[in-house]
Amino acid sequence: MRFLFTKISLTALLVLAIFSVHAAEKVTFEANSPLTVAAGDAFRVEFALNAKPDDDTFKAPSFEGFDVLAGPAVSQGSSVQIVNGSMTKSVSYTYTFVLLPQAAGNVTIGAAEVRVDGTVYRTRPLPVEIVNEGEGARAQQQQGGSRRPDDTQGDVQSRIGKDDILLRAVVSRSSVYKNEPLHVAFKLYTRVPYVNLVPESAPSFNGFWSQDLTDPGASRVGRETYNGKVYETRVLYDYLLYPQQVGTLSIDPVEMTVVAQVVVQSRNADPFFGSGREVFNVPRKVHSQRTSVSVKALPSGAPASFSGAVGNFTMDAQFPSERIAANSGATVTVKISGTGNLTFVQAPKLPLPTSFEQYNVKTTESINTSSSGISGYRQFEYPFIARAEGTYDLEPVEFTFFDPQRMQYVTLKSKPLTLEITPDARGGGSGDAVVMQGRGMSKEEVKLLGQDIRFIKLGGAQLRSERVPFIFSAAYWILLVGILVLFAMVYIALRRQIRESQNVALVRGKRANKVAVQRFRAAKRYMEEQNRHAFYEEMLRALWGYMSDKFNIPVANLTKENVREELHKRGVSSEDSQRFTAIITQCDEAQYSPVESARMGDVYSEGVNLISRIESVIKR
Repeated sequence: MRFLFTKISLTALLVLAIFSVHAAEKVTFEANSPLTVAAGDAFRVEFALNAKPDDDTFKAPSFEGFDVLAGPAVSQGSSVQIVNGSMTKSVSYTYTFVLLPQAAGNVTIGAAEVRVDGTVYRTRPLPVEIVNEGEGARAQQQQGGSRRPDDTQGDVQSRIGKDDILLRAVVSRSSVYKNEPLHVAFKLYTRVPYVNLVPESAPSFNGFWSQDLTDPGASRVGRETYNGKVYETRVLYDYLLYPQQVGTLSIDPVEMTVVAQVVVQSRNADPFFGSGREVFNVPRKVHSQRTSVSVKALPSGAPASFSGAVGNFTMDAQFPSERIAANSGATVTVKISGTGNLTFVQAPKLPLPTSFEQYNVKTTESINTSSSGISGYRQFEYPFIARAEGTYDLEPVEFTFFDPQRMQYVTLKSKPLTLEITPDARGGGSGDAVVMQGRGMSKEEVKLLGQDIRFIKLGGAQLRSERVPFIFSAAYWILLVGILVLFAMVYIALRRQIRESQNVALVRGKRANKVAVQRFRAAKRYMEEQNRHAFYEEMLRALWGYMSDKFNIPVANLTKENVREELHKRGVSSEDSQRFTAIITQCDEAQYSPVESARMGDVYSEGVNLISRIESVIKR
């Protein structure tokens, strides 16, 4: 009994934990409606919520420009799934309205509102295009079932208008300064459903430094009105560009193939159930427009501290204590923050006295990239060691950037600093200095020389040169042996090439794959020209010619049985042998048959893959 009570308690706790996790899921409230609606036709608008709303908190939009025929019809659903011991529960609420357009034109359905656990959620406005189809369009729809079979393909193509699928390059600005960021997004505009996108070319930005902002995991879709028509939009490529050249730069077009989906009434009407529908995939090639950007040169008269920074920045400089001991290290930190081309910001120059030993600058950064530009900071640390005591006045650190908003250079300066270098606490700074005459050394350099340089050994060096003749040396014998070995290798290779060239069967076998590839290329050309007879004839020449050359079978004895026997001797699988026979049969039938029994593309791919597999097995 105690065990049963414990089991029930654990199950209850598990269910509560699952529901608490589910409650923490992100709430979404979305609206859905058709892109285009014919004037006089009713349509549905749905507002979908993936959580339970608070009681009586749903507020519908005003629906200006529409007559509300029905609604709201509320439907709710819930589902529980248990997969691999993990249980998930989902809840959905849908509010449905039936609307009737009042007139043709572009009308926007306002935002609906609902409250969940005290938090208000709103949908995005939905633009809808109301079109006046006219009597001609309605008559064409009514006569669609009686069209001729020859008109099917043309009817499918006519269902997709010239401007139903567009690809546009949307640029944030057309005139910028050099190194000033601009944003470009390649958007797909569609008014018909599509099932696949096939890129033909990638974005190319000559003269720009580009930062890819495209997020493959996030599909940025929306709805926009363009040229008086409503489109579903999707961002395919998203880039942040920094022009590196002055003048007029072009953003090259991007090409792709969009496979649209068209549904038409079926020609084969069933006497009992009536006519059905056929779905066709229609490829349509689209490309974006070529966009020009005017890049202006930065104004002349830039200060010496300008290193190419463009944007809006602030500078924060942190200096060490004003009193440090000689031979001790310290660090100056300069932090550049703001928005602009932070990636190209270089470390400002830190002027230090000659007696200071300065090391490499350490750079740390935190950069956030978005469509508006790059923001964050870059921090530079300047480590140094003061070698000689005294009082030094450090000049301010200067950083200059160009502000495109104010169209002027802005120079930021740190405060000046006076450093007092005290003697080394270890007594190293008060040692005797070694004076070297004739070099014009400063006082600090003389002291450094006395502290840092230590002689290892005094006196003249006992060195003498020894010349060894090259002839009969080790290098001489190694070179001689290498020349003899190289001569022997060249002689053997030439003898082998002469012997193989005299063997006609061997030469044919080695050239079999090359000859087959050339014939496959010719067959592919005929396939692209839709020349069926020439294509299948060239495929037969490629397949039979490869077998004849590879296995040294005379043309008179070239049969399917002989080829299968030779393939079996060389370890080729029986499936590939049967596949060769099937391809030959398909080519023979398709060459003289008025009805195409196989697609040329499939026959070409199978033939090429079969020869590649046979070649790999024979070369083992």
